[in-house]
Amino acid sequence: MPATVPGAAPPLRLLIVVPPLAGHLLPARALAAAWSARGHEVAWVGPEAALRPLLGPRAVVHPTGARLFREQAVGGAAAVRSLWEGFVVPQTRFTLGAVRRAVAQWRPDVLLADQHSPAGALAAHGAGVPWASFAPSSLEIGDPLGGDGALTAWREEVLHGLWERAGLPAAEYTDPRFSPGLVLAPSCAALLGLDRRRVPDSYALVGPLLDARPEPFPWERLRAGRRRVLVTMGTLAAEVADGFLARTAAALAGLPDVQAVVAAPGEVALPPDAIGCGRVPVLELLERGAVDAVLCHGGMNTVGESLVHGRPLVVAPIRHDQPVTAGRLAALGAAVRVDFATATPEQLRSALRTVLDDPGHRRSAELVGRQLRDGGGAVAAVERLERFARPPR
Repeated sequence: MPATVPGAAPPLRLLIVVPPLAGHLLPARALAAAWSARGHEVAWVGPEAALRPLLGPRAVVHPTGARLFREQAVGGAAAVRSLWEGFVVPQTRFTLGAVRRAVAQWRPDVLLADQHSPAGALAAHGAGVPWASFAPSSLEIGDPLGGDGALTAWREEVLHGLWERAGLPAAEYTDPRFSPGLVLAPSCAALLGLDRRRVPDSYALVGPLLDARPEPFPWERLRAGRRRVLVTMGTLAAEVADGFLARTAAALAGLPDVQAVVAAPGEVALPPDAIGCGRVPVLELLERGAVDAVLCHGGMNTVGESLVHGRPLVVAPIRHDQPVTAGRLAALGAAVRVDFATATPEQLRSALRTVLDDPGHRRSAELVGRQLRDGGGAVAAVERLERFARPPR
């Protein structure tokens, strides 16, 4: 427990409720580290088997148990419906009791509830604990699907149903995705499709929450004088990426002046000078300026890290919010979008050539990256959370 300095405000206790997905856990982990560095306490709620490997042995985890969830659709309204029907709703019902017990036992000063873990918001509201929303996905903020009224009405019905099932008063209904007091988003207005002049005061668009993940890497194999492309398709893509990676390898074989660093290549045969690793230190490669462009699935963590370092992207979205993010990146000129299922080696090679050779894509990436950096990152997120948890009297 952090020591209390005489005369100083006591440390605050933060309870974090996020789904057991790396894309949500990793930015929350960076925020938790910054929170702890300021002398506060943090605990988590979620399945021990999923959280412990990412959080480490010393993290305080209130376990929920784990269950299997249905596969979700790829894009558009179908993706939103299947995400909520196949994951968010059943996960909320399954974990709400455990989250309520964690709130009662740990007695947090503030709770951070991921938008795709509404159990956190429901439990906090019921216990009278201040709660902030965490928005690492681009599926909830703004209007990513262009005013689909039927989808909006359907989701409102689902959210009201969760509220009612939790036994909360109907008159107090609040959308559990959006805390009235604070919504923390590790993004920026441009990537969320928002007008910077009209962002609500309760939104804190803090940019990427960078979390170093050191991994062994053969740095000596990087070739001097070669441009380099990082290829990483994310944790959720591993089971479906083999065909895409094989086409990517064929594309790279036709780029003799480019060296590739490929994460989790599996059994795919790479060009002779490509570097394939089960895990790749993405952030360190970017910080060292060791890559010139990034080919990825459009996950917000990889996108944010790339843009903060001014690197343009080729994006092959697979599911969830990735198609939304890819579309916005292409519209901003910071990326070329390709089709994950059908892009040919020739199309992939052309897309890589475009982002490597066209200075416009690099400039656009740098502009969006500047907006992301202006958000302040984990330090800004913690400061906003502190002010929310301990408002001035």
